[in-house]
Amino acid sequence: MSNTIIKVQHLSKRFGTFQAVKDVSFEVNKGDVFGFLGPNGAGKSTTIRCLLSLIKADAGSLELFGKNLSTDRNEILRQTGSIIEKPDFYKYMSARKNLEVFARISGADVDASDIQNMLEFVGLGDRGPHKVGGFSHGMKQRLGIAQTLLHNPELIILDEPTTGLDPQGIIEVRNLILKLKNEQHKTILLSSHQLSEIELIANRMVIINKGVSIVEGEVAELLNSTELMVSYEVENANDLVNYLTNAKPALHFQVISDRIVEIALNKNEVPALTEELIHACIQIHAIEPKRKLEDYFMKIIAS
Repeated sequence: MSNTIIKVQHLSKRFGTFQAVKDVSFEVNKGDVFGFLGPNGAGKSTTIRCLLSLIKADAGSLELFGKNLSTDRNEILRQTGSIIEKPDFYKYMSARKNLEVFARISGADVDASDIQNMLEFVGLGDRGPHKVGGFSHGMKQRLGIAQTLLHNPELIILDEPTTGLDPQGIIEVRNLILKLKNEQHKTILLSSHQLSEIELIANRMVIINKGVSIVEGEVAELLNSTELMVSYEVENANDLVNYLTNAKPALHFQVISDRIVEIALNKNEVPALTEELIHACIQIHAIEPKRKLEDYFMKIIAS
């Protein structure tokens, strides 16, 4: 089988007069934690619903595991687990009983020890007998991930899994996603509107905005930490501009305001330039490094 698990080409979907997805294309490879990144309303959830055949795309092609979704839906879904928005459970039942019910519904061949192992894997090993109604949002998210594992899918799709979580809950879900990749060798499509979240756990990503794919590639390359736009806040921007023009003509810079100038630098150039500016008697009040992709992503959100 091909190394490509998901292949989306020129997907579009309209709801009445609203074009939710215009032209989205991307590929997810086996073993990826693939970041599906974009601001709220970019078309991420609509694309995911098309991938799971919850809604039908108007145009474009969708292939999972090398098979066409329109002709091999059942076979594809047997290899796919997902959480869309927040998982829902029977609140008056225990965590273990919920998983037993969902296992019967899905036809998953699991026994009591399998369910206990799943609870332990998601950090809920001692909460199996407890009613889900008393669970925190983060615990429900982790139980939802346990639910996706019942039929041992190869692909797991998570739509904004950290939304609404406190910092501790975010860390727990993030670590669990990494465990899914590293210990269970799952392929994961992770939707998010937060670049920092994708940076920490994804190896590849695509950015979409207003229903269109903007950029796709390796996270390490797109977030190359040596390539920065460094914002210098100084007493007088004209003094800094004059110095750069005369002493550093090869540097690219942009005047943001009468006190702020952004300069394109490699990270190892920042200390030396800062020292030179101090010796040139340019009063520096603050220095803020920004990754080029982060600035690009913020411009996408603002556009």
